[in-house]
Amino acid sequence: MSKALLSLIKPLHHKTKQPTKQFITPYIKNFAYEVCEILRTQEKHWEETLQNRFFEEEIAPSEVAYLVFDKIRDCELGLKFFGFACQNSFSLDGFAYSSLLKLLAGSKVFTEIDNVLLECMQCEDKLPTSEALDFVIRAYADSGLVSRALELYSFVLKTCNVVPHFVACNSLLNGLVKDGNMEDAWRVYNEMVKRDDGGEDCCLDNYSVCIMVKGLCKEGKVEKAKRLVEKRWGKNCIPNIVFYNTLIDGYCKRGDVKRAYGLLEDLKVKGFLPTQETYGAIINGFCKNGRFEKVDQILKEMESRGMKVNVQVHNNVVDAKYKCGFVGEAIETTRKMIEVGCKLDIVTYNTLISNACRDGKVQEAEKLLGEVFNRGLVPNKLSFTPLIHAYCKEGDFDRASSLVVEMTECGHKPDLVTYGGLIHGLVVSGEVDAALTIRNKMMERGVSPDACIYNVLMSGLCKKGKFADAKQLVEEMIGHNISPDAYVYATLVDGYIRSGNLDDAKKLFDDISNKGVNPGLVGYNAMIKGYCKFGMLKEAIFCINKMTERNISPDEFTYSTIIDGCIKQGDLYGALTMFSHAIKRNYATNIVIYTSLISGFCRNGDFVGSEKVFTGMQSSGMAPNVVTYTVMIGCYCKEGKLAKAALFFEEMLMSMCNPNDITFHYLVNGLSNNAPCAISGKKSESDPRKPMLLDIFGRMKSDGWHSISAAYISILACLCLHGMLGSALQLTDKMSNKGFPPNSVTLAALVHGVCLVGKSREWRNIISFKLVDEPKLDVALKYSEIFGCYSTHKVTLEASMILPTLLEQCKSRE
Repeated sequence: MSKALLSLIKPLHHKTKQPTKQFITPYIKNFAYEVCEILRTQEKHWEETLQNRFFEEEIAPSEVAYLVFDKIRDCELGLKFFGFACQNSFSLDGFAYSSLLKLLAGSKVFTEIDNVLLECMQCEDKLPTSEALDFVIRAYADSGLVSRALELYSFVLKTCNVVPHFVACNSLLNGLVKDGNMEDAWRVYNEMVKRDDGGEDCCLDNYSVCIMVKGLCKEGKVEKAKRLVEKRWGKNCIPNIVFYNTLIDGYCKRGDVKRAYGLLEDLKVKGFLPTQETYGAIINGFCKNGRFEKVDQILKEMESRGMKVNVQVHNNVVDAKYKCGFVGEAIETTRKMIEVGCKLDIVTYNTLISNACRDGKVQEAEKLLGEVFNRGLVPNKLSFTPLIHAYCKEGDFDRASSLVVEMTECGHKPDLVTYGGLIHGLVVSGEVDAALTIRNKMMERGVSPDACIYNVLMSGLCKKGKFADAKQLVEEMIGHNISPDAYVYATLVDGYIRSGNLDDAKKLFDDISNKGVNPGLVGYNAMIKGYCKFGMLKEAIFCINKMTERNISPDEFTYSTIIDGCIKQGDLYGALTMFSHAIKRNYATNIVIYTSLISGFCRNGDFVGSEKVFTGMQSSGMAPNVVTYTVMIGCYCKEGKLAKAALFFEEMLMSMCNPNDITFHYLVNGLSNNAPCAISGKKSESDPRKPMLLDIFGRMKSDGWHSISAAYISILACLCLHGMLGSALQLTDKMSNKGFPPNSVTLAALVHGVCLVGKSREWRNIISFKLVDEPKLDVALKYSEIFGCYSTHKVTLEASMILPTLLEQCKSRE
């Protein structure tokens, strides 16, 4: 009932009298039944029939109205009779209106309820009973129309000076608590307490208190909830297990499992038996804390009491174990579920599918989805969406699209999250056109893209150089009443910069700010990136100052961009100044920042400085990446400091950091251009030990091998002897493409690599060459012995046993 309607009702300033029922004769009852039958059975001429019967019996409709409304269960028939009575100018009494309101409340036809209330509440003779108003309040509250229920409650309290029945008040309380409106909930509850006399005419019960306890626990005020229960003991509030369950759940959700467990022990002492809900709440609490030993203890306690652990509790345990990284234990729990006869439900399977996809086990997840169908369960969005996203990551968009179709066939309309994952996966894989096709399909099916999806598509188009198409998407967004956010504008700014159009990027950026749109951190970072790309460091720094003026703090990306820009402009001092600012803001934990500084020191020929930064980065707990190592290796190779370059290369391999083509390029050029120094090992050799790379290269050069070939094979041998067989096999293919096919030394190195990683029995499946440059067993065995200096006796022995067979195989193919 709206406030507008309530304002039209005349307030009754005194406590109103409730209508009094009159004696009803059997004759009147029978006639009421006859009226009901006429309404039910006659579709035509029912009005005429009713008028004739009322005239014949000399009975007014008002005399039987409340009986008719009570007996008819169909609210449409009730409204027909109400309309009949009104049209014939018969005035209904309070009982009739009460019965009609109860009928309408049962069917929850709120427009009609409002109309009836508007008519009957203005006259004391038509005033409905408090029981009828209770029905209306409950109907409003139970249907989620809590504000209307509260308005009617307040109106009844003020006008009639009575509190609705506690059942109606409880519905209202429950609705208010669910909506988080504790202020009004307390107002209603306190009025109930105030008017409660503790006798037969009680105004609240256990459930009233429990609702308030639940509301307090929802707010995290569990101690206050506990005090409320204790305060109400004995006043129509008898302690029961529901109170304990609510308080235990409240403590667990707050993370205070210790107090929750204390309550569990307390309720046992007081003679209460814990229920599934009690144990379930405690188990959830311990699961969140990762205390699975306590979970197992409670599960055993439940079993000892003959209480069957339901699937919901098991599901919570499985999910928690996955979240804590105990994958094996989670799978073991599902196995035990099956053993004890607890059937896995769709929630269990969704958890298993989601985690299998997260761990990259897509085929396993696919099998689990098959089990869902085989067991007769109905998959939902949460069954399909992780698999769709996983296949997108793998680039299998055909399977991802077919899963979307399957999901639709199962009656689940793909939502924004499903489509968003598919579109994002396609864009990341460079399939922007396919992503746009999916966008069109989702719109055809009534799912509108949000700003995030538009931003992903625009970003993909900009990276593909299709900037005009990206701008068209912005116009489409605006046409669909989707306001571009800071991320969309940042993508456009970045698009202009990628296309080399800094002026338009700057113009757009300025327009955004002038329109009152805050570009945000992402927008400023895009502009700073543009200025740095074009060597405009002053403008980039000015942009940072503008950010801080608007209380937007630079982040790691801001500092890494500006530091890299300074280095590329040869401004090492400026880069170090920015680095000091980053340290003050705790943003110096970015590998890009350190790598840029190392590059800057190397460019200045300050190798001591570059190594200090390199060591400092490692001391901060950051592992150098391939770019960091390659920068160091490249700089030392260019300066002819091969020993240093080789040491960094070997450190890189020991860290299991895969080199890239640039790393190989620097090393091959460094070794081949400085072959005499590499052989002698005398130039700038401050380290007493000779690196493996230089030792192998020097021996090969002494044996007359070509410098470039020797360089490649030495690098390949280092990869094999550090257990990086995959990278070594890839390098072998690249060497062949460059005109350096495998030879005896290459084979010896690869055999050592195979044996080192424990795959000596599988060597035939790993090493297979159609063309080998002059396979010679003696050469292979000689270098196998050299490689043995850097390996174990077992590996060398296994390699020496494989080599003769391998070389014979190569000869037979010639």
